[in-house]
Amino acid sequence: MQDFFYVCPIHLKDRGFCSPIIDEAEVAEMKRKEEMEREIEKVKKEYEEKMKRKKQKKKDNDKSEDKDKKSDSAGDSNDKKDEKEKDEKIKSIQAGETTPKTDDEPRIFALHKHFYQMRIDRIRNMEMAKRNRERLNNPSYFPSTPKSDV
Repeated sequence: MQDFFYVCPIHLKDRGFCSPIIDEAEVAEMKRKEEMEREIEKVKKEYEEKMKRKKQKKKDNDKSEDKDKKSDSAGDSNDKKDEKEKDEKIKSIQAGETTPKTDDEPRIFALHKHFYQMRIDRIRNMEMAKRNRERLNNPSYFPSTPKSDV
């Protein structure tokens, strides 16, 4: 018998109450997504470092007035190329990512035997009480008085 009910997160963390049912495919998918996120962060950091270096070079070039005109035109084209490279790397990494992000915690839990048996017993008791109420409401359930003097 499969049953479900809503439980607060504190009860889900209680080892004596329930245990998570872990899907191996989901775990592998989560690891893959984490690796992708790390790779994206790495690309972003590399891009930021390149931009910092270029700004420093630009400041050095600004000091000399002769090279100022050449560095602006070359710097702009290099900035555009770097931005395109960054965007391409991010798009290629995210190409595999099509599913929305999910929680790290499992969503399906198995209730421990004791608690499960308590739920089954409660359901059975409710059904028995319902049948008893129906029987008591039905007049044909009670025996009738004898009609003859035998």
